[in-house]
Amino acid sequence: MNAMTYGLDIAKSVFQMYWVDPASGEIHNRRFQRRELIEFLSNCPAGKVALETCGGAHWWARKIQSLGHRPVLINAAYVRAFVRTNKTDAADARAIWTAAQQPGMPLVPVKTEEQQALLSLHRIREGLVQTRTRECNQLRGLLGEYGLHFA
Repeated sequence: MNAMTYGLDIAKSVFQMYWVDPASGEIHNRRFQRRELIEFLSNCPAGKVALETCGGAHWWARKIQSLGHRPVLINAAYVRAFVRTNKTDAADARAIWTAAQQPGMPLVPVKTEEQQALLSLHRIREGLVQTRTRECNQLRGLLGEYGLHFA
């Protein structure tokens, strides 16, 4: 294993990164603030940065890619199997790193901003349709209590 692989557990403001130095075998498990993480990634050797898919993962993947690394998104359901202890940020970062080492691990493609915007529009529309249907059914049910029935 010559290429550096990082396991990154992302959150809103505190981030945990786990990696093993391929030359020395030294294990690192470090906590970062947002600004520190970006600075660290811009100064460290390019490698594969594995993230769990969650809110903000695609933005982080694009940011990491712009810093010269290769982002890899892994579905959270696949990562869960590699958590060895209680669920903590450090344990999650290690599990993400371990999952990224597995051959044949299914990966989630990184979405562009345009793809995310289109997907957001579809989600908003779907939510509006569900709300309209729910309210029409509720109104129909309430009116039925008064003997009024509609097709």
